Amino acid sequence: MDKKQEITKEHSNRKWFIQVFIMTFVLSVVFSYISTNGVSNLSLIPAILILVLVIGIGIVFDIIGVAVTVANIDEFHAKATKKVQGSKDSIKLIKNAPRVANICADVIGDICGVLSGAIGALIAIKIGSEIKLPFDIQYILSALVSAITVGGKALGKEVANKNSTAIVHKVGIVLNKFSKK
Repeated sequence: MDKKQEITKEHSNRKWFIQVFIMTFVLSVVFSYISTNGVSNLSLIPAILILVLVIGIGIVFDIIGVAVTVANIDEFHAKATKKVQGSKDSIKLIKNAPRVANICADVIGDICGVLSGAIGALIAIKIGSEIKLPFDIQYILSALVSAITVGGKALGKEVANKNSTAIVHKVGIVLNKFSKK
């Protein structure tokens, strides 16, 4: 690689860092505000359902991030020649796998992790004030949220590795429905 290509790549990497930083910051502020204000005004059961949803979203996006990095692009080239819906979008995902994985697994996945911790803390406060337990449930709830998240992502990675083509194709179909024609 010559000096000019190195400088261009370095500039591109810096630009990507800045974009990811700003996107993560803005999304974190928005989602934190909405979830914590929304959850603090809810009763216990809906708050728990939102917590489960946030954990689930984090796991699903982690699965997508892994699937995109391990999927075989050749399978999608074959599908694209047969004009299979979503195959071209799947190819774009795979060609941009590092950035797609970064957005899915790191940005969205990590935001969901932080949110689930905050929502778990709010739920612990709700349980403490409503049920009056003789011990602090926050430690148990925090450990439970972490265990479910990490365990779900561990299972998800296995699913993503075994079913990468199907997962990427489904995401490609969804993207195809929203893309400009």
